[in-house]
Amino acid sequence: MTVTPGHHDGIPRLDYSGRRVLVAGGSKGIGRAMVLAFAGAGAAVSACARGQAGLDALLADAEGLAGRVHAHACDLADGEAIAVWLQAATHALGGIDVLVNNATGYGMNDDEDGWAASLQVDLLAAVRASRLAVPALAQAGDGCILNIASIAGQQPRPTGTPYAVAKAALIHHTRSQALALAPQRIRVNALAPGSIFFEGGLWDRRRAEQPHVHDAALAKIPFGRFGQPAEVANAALMLCSPLAGWITGQVLAVDGGQALMG
Repeated sequence: MTVTPGHHDGIPRLDYSGRRVLVAGGSKGIGRAMVLAFAGAGAAVSACARGQAGLDALLADAEGLAGRVHAHACDLADGEAIAVWLQAATHALGGIDVLVNNATGYGMNDDEDGWAASLQVDLLAAVRASRLAVPALAQAGDGCILNIASIAGQQPRPTGTPYAVAKAALIHHTRSQALALAPQRIRVNALAPGSIFFEGGLWDRRRAEQPHVHDAALAKIPFGRFGQPAEVANAALMLCSPLAGWITGQVLAVDGGQALMG
């Protein structure tokens, strides 16, 4: 891929033409925004998600973008299903240059189901997809893995413990994997979004069902608003590009300063 001067303002533009990008959990919210951002920059993108309806809507939204989008229904809690997606995506795109592990099981409750959802989807899905993608990423010569963690994984919290612990483990895995894969010239980084609002998402539901929780979170964001999926996607474009070619093993918060407030 290339970084080219802007037409009018001199700001670098990221050109992902010829790059092959996989996005796990790509039909809603942050994942959807990343699929459209990478495809808009010219990449060939394969997105997976559990629901076919969301993938169909994503394909419709991606029509007319510079890059093409491949979609595959996949339950990311199922290791065999992940292997099938990786095989289908590699065949459809002709290889892998970037893998984005974005999915979440929203395991917020401190019970067996909550822990199982968080560990299987937030952590082990990323571990499994990354392991399967390494040969293709190494063949690419400058492969990149981007894990979507959370600021919840960076500090103790009294609620949502399974989710936070899984994200903390994902952050540790990111750094360990960066060290292990550096000899193969594969960079591994993570984004740690703060509270991101989108229609049908967690904070949209909490606004309707638990307005006190919604308002308390909003009060802790110095910029005075929730983040948007596109703002996380923009950070993903940068970290997976040559602009970040000497960055690996890092976790970038995309939170409007929310973590600064505790």
